[in-house]
Amino acid sequence: MRLLERIFDLAIIGGGVNGCGIARDAVGRGNTVFLCEMNDLASGTSSWSTKLVHGGLRYLEYYEFRLVREALIEREILWGIAPHIIRPLRFVLPHHAGLRPAWLLRLGLFLYDHIGGRHLLPATRSVDLRHDEVGRPLIPNRYTRAFEYSDCFVDDARLVVLNARDAADKGAEIRTRTRATEIRQSDGIWTVSMVNALTGARSSIQARALVNAGGPWVEDVLGRGAGVNAKAKVRLVQGSHIVVKKLYDHDRAYMFQNADGRIIFVIPYQEDFTLIGTTDRDYDGDPSKVKATPEEIQYLCTAASEYLAKPVTPDDVVWTYSGVRPLYDDGASEAKAATRDYVFELDTPGGAALLSIYGGKITTYRRLAEEALERLAPYLRSAKAREGWTGKWPLPGGDMDVSAIDGLIAELLRGYSFLTHEHARRLARAYGTRAIKLLGDAKSAADLGQSFGATLTEREVRYLMANEWAVTAEDIVWRRSKLGLRLSADEIAALEDWIRTHAVQQSPLLEAGGRS
Repeated sequence: MRLLERIFDLAIIGGGVNGCGIARDAVGRGNTVFLCEMNDLASGTSSWSTKLVHGGLRYLEYYEFRLVREALIEREILWGIAPHIIRPLRFVLPHHAGLRPAWLLRLGLFLYDHIGGRHLLPATRSVDLRHDEVGRPLIPNRYTRAFEYSDCFVDDARLVVLNARDAADKGAEIRTRTRATEIRQSDGIWTVSMVNALTGARSSIQARALVNAGGPWVEDVLGRGAGVNAKAKVRLVQGSHIVVKKLYDHDRAYMFQNADGRIIFVIPYQEDFTLIGTTDRDYDGDPSKVKATPEEIQYLCTAASEYLAKPVTPDDVVWTYSGVRPLYDDGASEAKAATRDYVFELDTPGGAALLSIYGGKITTYRRLAEEALERLAPYLRSAKAREGWTGKWPLPGGDMDVSAIDGLIAELLRGYSFLTHEHARRLARAYGTRAIKLLGDAKSAADLGQSFGATLTEREVRYLMANEWAVTAEDIVWRRSKLGLRLSADEIAALEDWIRTHAVQQSPLLEAGGRS
């Protein structure tokens, strides 16, 4: 067993949005940071969201005012630091006479517009569905009025990877495919023992403080020798989504109310598709094996078809995904009512700090990281320095104005005239200003190497493996991008073969730093 000689200020178990967000904030304050993730970054809950940075309008019904206000404030902050992967999105909420009354929706949207520091996003407006284009996809004459409000869309998995990338650029060690097998503390120091899933190599590190950001596995991590009897409990709630071919031509999303009190979103997705979700049901099983069930797929189709003129059927579904949200168990009787707020549990067995995270949502990950470091302040050398810096410093590729994405696309087309507009747009929205680093000195399409289909090239694959911890075709086509929607099974298999035969697998040491 190899023991790294240094003692880290902070070790983090879990490479989802919370773990990577804490790693970025902590290293930026001057701490030495280590993070291990048993699979790929964002391979759990963080890549299976509804892809929204939003206040959570429906949480107002459960009096979650602090959570909603914090989330609303975060929308424009996150948009500002990552304008390539986050963009504004307008939502249409048709009024359904038999459900929530119009005055209640109007009141909720008034609060939504005014409690969260909205500066750049446009305000709510009323819509006459009989004359506005957003009424055309809906069942004629059934819905006549709606409200249109603002939130943001996010590429969730890329948000996680970019937080990890920035943390690594600032000196953090990020080690993927590395499972923490045991956590022990002695004399105020944690020892984390690990095994690499690719090589079987065993190693261990030491740290003064430990964060358990295991998500659905948070209790499992505590069972690996922490010496802690956790008081908090996790409630696993399954959320499934379906993707269908594009249902309409305009750029707005919809929020549909269901008779059971739940809501679903219908969102323009990846240019040619529509995303519909999500469900809320308690889950009891292995979080790594969660899948959208036929019942959930039918539920989403039925819910969307209550509003849309052209019904959605299970035969229309081209892709499904499902994730498990590790919510704090607040005793709510229904999954839809369980709090989305985050809860910390801080334990100090033998004087060594262990902070476990329950719940949370993508929108508030940055604030969660700040609060986590406030809780750990007595145990870290550098907890106060540069407080709040993560909301001002752009994520990798995000060093541009929120309105500059079209300008960047034009710049890529000028500098690399062989690119199609579709290719340039995808690169700009995925990598921001770092798209130029990815393309480098290429003078022709041939310079980008082998083409795998759907604008994915060898040069991009090499970039993702060298800079973003991608190891498999699945990492590339479903997390670093969503090109799996466009590539055939044979094309994905060819990419996997290329990775196996051409790419030099990163060693555990190289993978740990991941520096570019």
